[in-house]
Amino acid sequence: MENNNYKRDEHRVYLIIYHLVWTPKRRKPVLVGNVAKDCKDLIEAKCKEYGWRVIELAIQPDHVHLFVETFPTVPASEVVKQCKGVTSHELQKKYPVLKKLPSLWTRSYFAAMAGNVSAETIKRYIAMQKGL
Repeated sequence: MENNNYKRDEHRVYLIIYHLVWTPKRRKPVLVGNVAKDCKDLIEAKCKEYGWRVIELAIQPDHVHLFVETFPTVPASEVVKQCKGVTSHELQKKYPVLKKLPSLWTRSYFAAMAGNVSAETIKRYIAMQKGL
């Protein structure tokens, strides 16, 4: 798998990759057009801000797939919290139609860790989602 080498620092060797999925409230297909583009840009900027590497990102009308490499001190819940938080705030501010939902995102999400063996499979799966 390209560029997914183990990371090393003073006390550890690690490779932390999360596959995360979350949906808009009531699974409404609101992530389309400029909303989807802005959502993607916001998630990528937030990940860059924290030093997380986005391996693959697919914004579907009714869900988000994020495949991201983080540090061992970062739980999946923190990645989801940061991404949902910035996108909810900024997208609802820019697109008033999204304010009709009680909140942009549901409280739930899917999280799985991927190592070297299954990471390529997940990456291909997310890339295929873009063609829907």
